Amino acid sequence: MGARCERAVGLAFDAYIRGDSSGVLLVEQLDERVNRDEVALHALILRILALRQPLGEDLRFLATALRLIIDLERIGDEAINIAERVVPRDGEAKSRVGGELVAMAGAARDMLQESLDAFVDADAEAAEHVLGRDDAVDRACANVIAAMIEHMSQDPGEVPAGLRVVGVAKYLERIADHATNVAEQVIFMVRGDDVRHGRWRR
Repeated sequence: MGARCERAVGLAFDAYIRGDSSGVLLVEQLDERVNRDEVALHALILRILALRQPLGEDLRFLATALRLIIDLERIGDEAINIAERVVPRDGEAKSRVGGELVAMAGAARDMLQESLDAFVDADAEAAEHVLGRDDAVDRACANVIAAMIEHMSQDPGEVPAGLRVVGVAKYLERIADHATNVAEQVIFMVRGDDVRHGRWRR
């Protein structure tokens, strides 16, 4: 499920940057599969909880998995949102902040991959590293939005393209947030510590 999310995000963003909608159908198919994964995994986890009544580490693992699949499903949705912003020859707005968007996408995808690897490896230190990267993505998103506000105010004809850029930046920022959630859940699974809402810094 995580691998499908990673692929969907990559395909959607690449399609947006290129202005090529040929990969959008595959993103939609991957998202549909992710949705089915969520339903199947949710049912399986509930069945294990009911029949085996796990305790300790096993219970934390299943609790983490229940929350993790929700974040992964939402990442699939964000990939669809990005794919829906694909427009050929999309004005100047995208080219003005293309480098920043590519860097944001790279950071968000790295955070997703690292958080999933931390889950597989039960590695709380690797998960903490993911948490430390979220602020940079937030700042990049704010910078892109500020640049687009200035650009659209100077050229009203660029408003549709500028709004698409703002949307994609926000979707990437949310993907990073979901990756952060996964990392927080890994720390809970490994250590039993609740580090949500920045409590890991204390």
